[in-house]
This record gives sequence, structure tokens and C-alpha cells, in this order.
Amino acid sequence: MPAAASPAPATLPDLFNAFNDLTVLIVGDVMVDAYVWGKATRLSPEAPVPVVNVTRTEQRLGGAANVALNVQALGATPLLCAVIGDDAGGDQLLHQLHERHLSADGLVRSQERPTTVKQRILAHDQQLLRIDAEVETDLSATEDAGLTEAYTQLLGRADVVIFEDYDKGVLNAARIARFIELARAQGVPTVVDPKKRNFLAYRGCTLFKPNLKELREGLKLDFADGDNAGLEHAVQVLRGHLAPDMVLVTLSERGVFCDAGRGPIYLPAHVRAISDVSGAGDTVISIAALCVALDVAPASMAALANLGGGLVCEQVGVVPIEKTRLLQEAEAAQVL
Repeated sequence: MPAAASPAPATLPDLFNAFNDLTVLIVGDVMVDAYVWGKATRLSPEAPVPVVNVTRTEQRLGGAANVALNVQALGATPLLCAVIGDDAGGDQLLHQLHERHLSADGLVRSQERPTTVKQRILAHDQQLLRIDAEVETDLSATEDAGLTEAYTQLLGRADVVIFEDYDKGVLNAARIARFIELARAQGVPTVVDPKKRNFLAYRGCTLFKPNLKELREGLKLDFADGDNAGLEHAVQVLRGHLAPDMVLVTLSERGVFCDAGRGPIYLPAHVRAISDVSGAGDTVISIAALCVALDVAPASMAALANLGGGLVCEQVGVVPIEKTRLLQEAEAAQVL
């Protein structure tokens, strides 16, 4: 039975302790973020490009797998459900999961598509090139059957489902509708981090979390930053399409907007020394999902997610949230 069947925790320490008892099913696109660091001191004689002498390489978990890292950092148990290639990239991803004690039970390996690997070449603290090895085609019938079987088996263990969509083909409209219906039938809430292709496919989800750019593009509406009337109109249009229980829109340096059907909630961003915004959305969706599973009030959910998203922006690179610091700052900000 989902944790939402019980009353929401009354204090922040109780809430953060309750995170430890949750299991989160994350379905979507996983990938490997690979980095090559080096020194570039000369141009190639073959073409007008720098020659990079490699000093260090690293592979990190990306996409939906980075959401799993955030869920784990918050104390909950993540279960990934995705399709990866039967290739070296897939081996790297499984190794990274094993190193971080993350389950690979829901990963389906396929010989029909490669594992998504995004390789960045960096020298002197600058990115010179990114090489993406990926396909964005829909799953084959065999891959779809394997993913559906994995999702169905893991759903019974989940307190909440996160759809983490990067438009790489693991999710499509029919699959999304089927997975949401299965979750609703078992009383499991669904939380969505969308991308453009399937933006209007998540009808009946519990929480829909686009950023402002995704909201504009997904609805083909144009309104200026800071245009609250335009934003609220867009959210009502979105509600007409998807009928979600809640909408949470991240507004970058302007904070977040939340609508749970009882009036708009605007929360300004906390003043931060911003180093890198990469991965902030993964932190926001992870915190929001755990709060939804525990039936936390929308305003408190939005406030905690907003706080966590800002905290990870102080770190360089994609890093999961620090639970202890988040609790300290949440108590100071009295978000509950």
C-alpha cells in the first residue's frame, strides 16, 4: 500500500526519516555521462582543431539514473526501469550502478539499440566537444514487452513512480498511458519530468513538473518571463489537457510555481552563489516525488523542492542533494 495512505509527517525530522521507508520506481531514459579531461597546447596538423592530451577520464550516471542517485541520497530506495544496450556503454552503466549499490533489476538489455552515452571533451576548464552515442527511435515490440514486464513486476514494490523522459524512445504515448493506468489501479501516485515529444501524453498523472521553457514549447504558447497571468493561463490550458492533481513549474532564478487546484503558489528562489544549474531538475523531481508519496501539503512540497534545487546549484557538475544540509536549511526556512 502506498505511503500516502497514512497521515503526512508532522515535523521535518519525521518527514526526512519517513523518506527512508519509501521505494521509488523511476521509468525512463538512463544514460552514461562520460568525461575526458586533458590539456590542449597545440593544433592538429590534420585539421584546425586542438589536440587534447588525456589526463583523466570518468563515467557518471546520467538521465533517469541521476534521479535514482538523488532518491538514494534522500534515503529512499530507487528502482530503475529502462532499456539499455547490450554493449560497452551498458556494461559501464551497470558497473556504475553496482558501485553505488543501486538495483538494476528493472533494466532491460537489448541488442537492437545502443546505450545512450554522452562524452564530453574538456581542456583548461572548458568543454571543447560533446559526442552523443544514442538513438531516439521507439522501442521494438520485444523491447516494449520486456520493459512492460519489468515495470509491472516492480510497481508492486513502489510508493511512487517517477517518469523521467529525455525523448530517447523508452517512453511513448501508448506506453505512458498504460503505465499510468497500471499505477492508478494500484493506488500509486505518478510524478512526471517531461520533455517535448510526449509532453501531452501524461493524462491523469499526480504531479506534472515542467520547467518554463518546456511549458511554453509543450503547449505552443508564448509569454514573457515574469508574466504571471500568462503562466497561470498556460497551467490552466495544461490542466485541460492532462487533468493532473498538481502542477509544479520551475522558474529558474525566479523560484517555482505550484498549482494544486486551490489557487496559485509562488515561491521565490533562495539567494545562492550559483556555480552550475546542471541536475537541479533531477533534485527537484526527486524531492517532490517523495513528498507526494507521503501526502505532504503542496505548498510544503514545493518549498522543499525549491530549496533542494537551489542547493545543488551551488555545486559544480551534476551532484545529488545532501540530505543533512537540506534538512538544516529546511528547518531554518520553516518549510513545513
